Amino acid sequence: MKLWLARRRYLIDFTLLALARRKTRNLGLLLVYTVLVFMLASVTLYSHALRQEAARVLANSPEVIVQRMVAGRHDLIPPGYIEKIGRIRGVQTREARLWGYYYDAVTRANYTFMVPAQGAPAAGEIVVGPALERSRGLAKSNGISFRSYSGKLHTFVVADVLPQASELVSADLVLMSEESFRAFFDYPAGHYTDIALSVANPLEVRNVALKLAAALPDARPILRDEVLRTYASIFDWREGIVLALLSAAILAFGILAWDKASGLSAEEKREIGILKAIGWETGDVIKMKFWEGLLVSLTAFLLGFVAAYVHVFHFAAALFEPVLKGWAVLYPRFQLTPQIDGLQVATLFFFTVVPYAAAVLVPIWKAAITDPDSVMRW
Repeated sequence: MKLWLARRRYLIDFTLLALARRKTRNLGLLLVYTVLVFMLASVTLYSHALRQEAARVLANSPEVIVQRMVAGRHDLIPPGYIEKIGRIRGVQTREARLWGYYYDAVTRANYTFMVPAQGAPAAGEIVVGPALERSRGLAKSNGISFRSYSGKLHTFVVADVLPQASELVSADLVLMSEESFRAFFDYPAGHYTDIALSVANPLEVRNVALKLAAALPDARPILRDEVLRTYASIFDWREGIVLALLSAAILAFGILAWDKASGLSAEEKREIGILKAIGWETGDVIKMKFWEGLLVSLTAFLLGFVAAYVHVFHFAAALFEPVLKGWAVLYPRFQLTPQIDGLQVATLFFFTVVPYAAAVLVPIWKAAITDPDSVMRW
């Protein structure tokens, strides 16, 4: 056992010395390798964290949202619609909602105007989101005017600003009273934007949606699970765009790995020949070179992954944020909760470390089984 440990130690010492002898080449390779891992890991970590953040935000959203469709378009909920839904078995609570979008020509951004279910501000007052506060330079008790789609100018007083912790969902939000909302959008009395439902048995959500579609042919039920799948698809699509943009870097690294696998330098061949001549076995030579490649790839992977973790969770993924986050004008500021998916890490490890470590074996094996004298003559 002591002999085996001693051989391993001597092998590792020689491998480190061999790397140090070609430090310029190895440091350049390590830098390129680390940058590649850093970019790929940043994209995967940020996308996964956004998916988890979206899932947490939507966890408390309505299980079913009912919209009324007219000529294939979303239309207002008329009076009496809510009562019809109440007669469907399985529906626990119903909430008629008032909300709409408003385009602000000043910031060139869309705001979401909404009447909260509880704690609505007084008529003529609004509560704004943090991003809207920053973009318009607002503060509590300030006045702000919006021109409605009918051309009339409406002035509101900022009663409060929503907390920073809620910015992921409230960045562009404007909360107002029902009276102010109906006056601003000219909503008829008794009409609503949509209806939020909660279902007594979570396993019956899809059955309730089918009953709604049968009882109300012009209704479109939207399930919370469908919204989650839509967000997941969007993040997958955006992640694919970034990875496609990084394909040139991936291709360059592939060429580098292929060049490594295509052969050894004359210096490395002479080194192998000398080792064989002084008594090294073929297996020892292969192990030494394999560990040399593995040390480089493992070091690059660890450095790149740690740098990506810091980039994503401490600097908000500044390099990829505009593409992956997706908001066009009002970018919310929020701190992502660190999320690491073991499968993603394993996949990234497999496609970055394993190919390079394996690429060094073929030329090493060819040189190691060749006669030492012939190798040193190359």
